[in-house]
Amino acid sequence: MKIGYACLTAGVPGTEMKGCIAKNANNENLQNIISINLDSLINILKYNVDNNIRLFRISSDLIPFGSSDINKLEWKKIFGQRLTDIGTYIKNNNLRVSMHPGQYTVLNSLNDEVVKKAEDDLKYHCDILDLMQLDNTNKIVLHIGGAYEDKEKALQRFTDNFSKLETRIKNRLIIENDDKIFNIKEVLELANQLGIPAVYDNLHNYANSYKKDISDLEWIKECSLTWKKCDGPQKIHYSQQDKCKKTGSHSKSILLNDFLSFYHNLKQYDIDIMLEVKDKNISAVKCINTASTDYNISVLEKEWARYKYSVLEKSHKHYLEIRNLIKDKSSYPAIKFYTLIEESLNMEGSANSYINAFEHVWGYFKQKADDKEKMKIQMLLENYKYSQSGKESDNIAKVKSFLMKLSKKYDETYLLNSYYFHI
Repeated sequence: MKIGYACLTAGVPGTEMKGCIAKNANNENLQNIISINLDSLINILKYNVDNNIRLFRISSDLIPFGSSDINKLEWKKIFGQRLTDIGTYIKNNNLRVSMHPGQYTVLNSLNDEVVKKAEDDLKYHCDILDLMQLDNTNKIVLHIGGAYEDKEKALQRFTDNFSKLETRIKNRLIIENDDKIFNIKEVLELANQLGIPAVYDNLHNYANSYKKDISDLEWIKECSLTWKKCDGPQKIHYSQQDKCKKTGSHSKSILLNDFLSFYHNLKQYDIDIMLEVKDKNISAVKCINTASTDYNISVLEKEWARYKYSVLEKSHKHYLEIRNLIKDKSSYPAIKFYTLIEESLNMEGSANSYINAFEHVWGYFKQKADDKEKMKIQMLLENYKYSQSGKESDNIAKVKSFLMKLSKKYDETYLLNSYYFHI
């Protein structure tokens, strides 16, 4: 069972994806951007391997305007070998990847031009995976599309247009239930008709269910019947509802207890779990580290280095408790460790706790900063200390933004690899 995340990383230098607007999409710019993006992708994959993350969704933005006539660059020819090399790294490290075209890739549209663009976009995604020389266990995820006031006709259009796709695309395509239109029952029926796998998304089912009394596990078992050996292990999407936003909105982070309850129900099955969550790799590492019992304390020490200042700014009590927790080198208290972190991050944090964290982080630069930078941090700290009600969060952001700028300038890798600037 693999656990992974989608597209982007938080707190990992050298993993940013670049893009450009259409008017700047000349060959020179595109070649430079694609080169940067491929460097970022391999850095992401290396980070994933280092953290035992074996499942990853590659961003559709890897090649800007990859399926559009706007991109005139012969990118497949120029970057074909680099993509093959990345694919070799993926295979050598037992990684599984996927791609997920966006909301404008609508195969069942009433508009022929939209359908043509959807076909082109699916070809682009398939080209990426083919150039990497990855087998058909590395999938392309797609939603069915719109209902257009007649679901039966909409499903038939998807079927008709699917039949016209190249075989190589059909062999990679898997379909997912969405949060508004096509529920998991309808997706399963279509998947069985087309002979392709169905992807179960638990939050989409919560938002757009067929029957409320059918459990996640029951749907997952039914979806498993659509996965053949050549498709690889069954893959599902797992996310949690952001309680402050509309139904179907992904949470900022995965809450551990809820995830572990879900995970332990599936433990006996060979299922890959793609987390869809705002903090991306941060939650993925947490879930992997708590789902496993094979690690030693060094894994938590590595995580503590990333979390420590984020905890300190919220609760000095939790900071000390976690630090003491991991002193026993023979133990692996992962669940307690992350539970304390979750508790602290959900706290408001006092003015004193924020200042304490600011001063700890500023300590990395005290001997390096010039006079102008020293004056700037003093001004920012004073502004925060005397913030009027409602201004605190703005001033916290300003202090942390400046500290991040200094981290980059002075190449403080310990801070740049931490979560302090990202959660």
